[in-house]
Amino acid sequence: MDEFGLPASRLGYSLLSMNRRDLLRSSVLTPLVAALPAAAPAASAAPLRGRLKQGVTRGCFRRPSNPMSLDEMCRIAAQVGVQGFDLVTARDFPTLKKYGLVPSMVSGASGIKKGINDPNNHAEIEPKLRQAIRDAEGGGAPNVIVMAGDREGISDEKGMETCAAFLKKVVGEAEDRGVTLCMELLNSKVDHPGYMCDRTAWGVELCKRVDSPRFKLLYDIYHMQIMEGDIIRTIRENIQYIGHFHTAGNPGRNEFDENQELNYRPIAQAIADLGFTGFLSHEYGPKTDPVESLKEALRICDV
Repeated sequence: MDEFGLPASRLGYSLLSMNRRDLLRSSVLTPLVAALPAAAPAASAAPLRGRLKQGVTRGCFRRPSNPMSLDEMCRIAAQVGVQGFDLVTARDFPTLKKYGLVPSMVSGASGIKKGINDPNNHAEIEPKLRQAIRDAEGGGAPNVIVMAGDREGISDEKGMETCAAFLKKVVGEAEDRGVTLCMELLNSKVDHPGYMCDRTAWGVELCKRVDSPRFKLLYDIYHMQIMEGDIIRTIRENIQYIGHFHTAGNPGRNEFDENQELNYRPIAQAIADLGFTGFLSHEYGPKTDPVESLKEALRICDV
């Protein structure tokens, strides 16, 4: 098998496995040797079908012993068929553009712990979020991420009211500039204790209150597997409120392999069958070779 899993022909394999001197001495095989094509450079990866636009995050390239630059990440991503790069800012746009990648999710101004559910954070977050929206428009980025923030004594209802009031102030600019604000669903059980937007139903209700086509959810499949499970049914029932997807294996938040419980191929199939036109971006930390792990994730979700 070659490096991409393609079987070599039996003749080619036999010829390559023979001693070169013996091969040249053979009057029968010499014409065949002369007819062999020159070795081609290694291919990047088999083309993706493209029913789902797939993106990545920096975490997919994690290599602690030899960290990659953003330029190297983008070069590899483009070679293996990635279309988008998540959680970037305007300063990253030139590097993405160099490799033909879309800034698929721009980092906003709100944080996981200090988000828009607390009015005390609004004065700091609003101008930064508006700048992120303008940056996204200028860079051809479809989305800007927004975080609810931790509960910290705030009830879910009060937090929703505060989030809705804030979003109604800024979503008009997002509408005018053709940018979608996406609030991420995170788990509060394992990774982010106290985070408020930790259930699909809460996020969907917030979408209904904001009532704008430019406010949707970033549905993180890993996080919602921990909190709720029933992934495919939930996606089907709420696809109109979902603007973006993140992936990772569970447990562990690593790449897709036989040690995790999520079966991503039927999940990707369900998303594609719903006519979803946004990005499904990978946000895992690889335990093995990051490039090979990424190729496998792309292959599994290429439906």
